[in-house]
Amino acid sequence: MSDTLTPDVIGRRVEVNGEHATVRFAGVVPPVAGPWLGVEWDNPERGKHDGSHEGTVYFKCRHPTGGSFIRPNKVNFGTDFLTAIKNRYVLEDGPEEDRKEQIVTLGNKPVETVGFDSLMKQQSQLSKLQEVSLRNCAVSCAGEKGGVAEACPNIRRVDLSKNLLSSWDEVIHIADQLRHLEVLNLSENKLKFPSGSALTGTFSALKVLVLNQTGITWAEVLRCAAWCPGLEELYLESNNIVISERPTDVLQTVKLLDLSSNQLIDENQLYLIAHLPRLEQLILSDVGISSIHFPDAGIGCKTSMFPSLQYLVVNDNQISQWSFFNELDKLPSLRALSCLRNPLTKEDKEANMTRQLIIASIGQLKTLNKCEILPKERRTAELDYRKAFGNEWKQAGGHQDPDKNRLSEEFLRAHPRYQFLCLKYGAPEDWELKTQQPFMLKNQLLTLKIKYPDQLDQKVLEKQLPGSMTIQKVKGWLSRLLKVPVSDLLLSYESPKEPGIEIKLENDLQSLRFYSVENEDCLLVRW
Repeated sequence: MSDTLTPDVIGRRVEVNGEHATVRFAGVVPPVAGPWLGVEWDNPERGKHDGSHEGTVYFKCRHPTGGSFIRPNKVNFGTDFLTAIKNRYVLEDGPEEDRKEQIVTLGNKPVETVGFDSLMKQQSQLSKLQEVSLRNCAVSCAGEKGGVAEACPNIRRVDLSKNLLSSWDEVIHIADQLRHLEVLNLSENKLKFPSGSALTGTFSALKVLVLNQTGITWAEVLRCAAWCPGLEELYLESNNIVISERPTDVLQTVKLLDLSSNQLIDENQLYLIAHLPRLEQLILSDVGISSIHFPDAGIGCKTSMFPSLQYLVVNDNQISQWSFFNELDKLPSLRALSCLRNPLTKEDKEANMTRQLIIASIGQLKTLNKCEILPKERRTAELDYRKAFGNEWKQAGGHQDPDKNRLSEEFLRAHPRYQFLCLKYGAPEDWELKTQQPFMLKNQLLTLKIKYPDQLDQKVLEKQLPGSMTIQKVKGWLSRLLKVPVSDLLLSYESPKEPGIEIKLENDLQSLRFYSVENEDCLLVRW
């Protein structure tokens, strides 16, 4: 750029040696002669001061080392949208192609042209474009009025992330010429809203808008959403957003909302977006949330909030209480949950147990952490949950006879699905809830009878097995004994104290003691 400065440079986005900044000052900085630009860097470590020089404040920065003074000829103010497209997508012809002559008729007069074929080829290339990626191409403006619409009218998806756009006016000027535009990524641009009347441009066909790391506020989000009547996906990651008001006439068509890495969002702010009628996916990764509560729904009831929410992502948060998952069971449409890297769900030796508890806590869940929950896994998780908290249930007033149930409010709050599980599988029997004896070898060895109900030629075998032995290891031993593949073996057991009741041993990771197998019980083996 030349050393000549105009007043409209203030607020413009610029690039200097690969670093982006915003112009905050233009003028003279004594005692050095000549014009200077004062810029605030996106990366504050790139700067040297806060906008002051020798005691005089020329501009202000958010960071004490965020500012620098630069000569105008060192700054790149960017290029227009159409030029950037041509630079990126038009295939240049060789010299011979450019020198070809052609005779065309304009009116009644023959005209000799040079490079006519090349021009037609370029226009054809641009008119076919439907998806354009101009990330980090220093785009700063729309360019000549009508030029984009004429050259590339069929564009549907545009990536303009990390460019030099400084105003929504320029974005509107581009979008107004792209009537089929469905996807627009403006991430890492610092876009200023006009202070006057609202912009007239409308993103009539836009379905996906990405505004990550743009510094946009919630009020500006709602204002911007008014231009997008059919918006379905909105990405707002890393903007320090505070949800300050409830959307009323906007965002009503949004199906996916990403608010990741906005650390100022809390539980109370979520209530303001809880009634978006079509919201199916909500991404709240790394927002610092630790709890959630739906005050309109009591124990065992469904909330009216988030009526269409099917997929919730709460990775990298501070979830440390099981009440969080109990509350999620109140969401009427929730089918998928991702909750990785939280204090309660960290990857360790108890990860499988944590997964089972979450499955048992949220009855309608079909997918957890992108892994499908099969019916067998749900049944095992719910039966394990029913047994694990059986003694607590009994102490809190639980009884096998529903008419005698007098459960405490505290237990119902801690285990809101327990009563449902009792109805589904039956209340736990006393023999299921026996506490384990102290760890001694004589207490750990169980004398069992091994029977084969479907193999009448097999003799009944008596064998001592450790109570801590897992079902998987029992199957391994039987596989070697019977010469039958482990995958074909089905185990259950009967107790002489409960004749006629057969208990399936379905979870290979659990032990014989977990299933309350005792001395003289009968292990039933089928294949």
